[in-house]
Amino acid sequence: VQLVGSGGGLVQPGGSLRLSCAAFGFTFSSSAMGWFRQAPGKEREFVAAISWSGGNTYYADSVKGRFTISRDNAKNTVYLQMNSLKPEDTAVYYCARSQYSSGGRHAQSDFDYWGQGTQVTVSS
Repeated sequence: VQLVGSGGGLVQPGGSLRLSCAAFGFTFSSSAMGWFRQAPGKEREFVAAISWSGGNTYYADSVKGRFTISRDNAKNTVYLQMNSLKPEDTAVYYCARSQYSSGGRHAQSDFDYWGQGTQVTVSS
């Protein structure tokens, strides 16, 4: 199993980025997926999750209305579109596979495989 994240970088406040996470080695279309982030000196926190079909999505309150999670099961890829970025969104972002296909459980222990992380820096 491998999850390979990409798309991070440096962006000004108010800007946008799209993260991608390509999945290998498991049946992606049967798995819910999620994004977490970890800012310097802070615990890793849940950002967003999506069910196996894409029909259900879940967001942390801090990103609701600004971030959108989506997936393309034909490409074995999950995305995180981030708009109206703020300096407090600066963090390493991780994609992860959920052990529950509904995507409705968001503790770190509910996810069994993790990507390597991609840095997002929001700064002027």
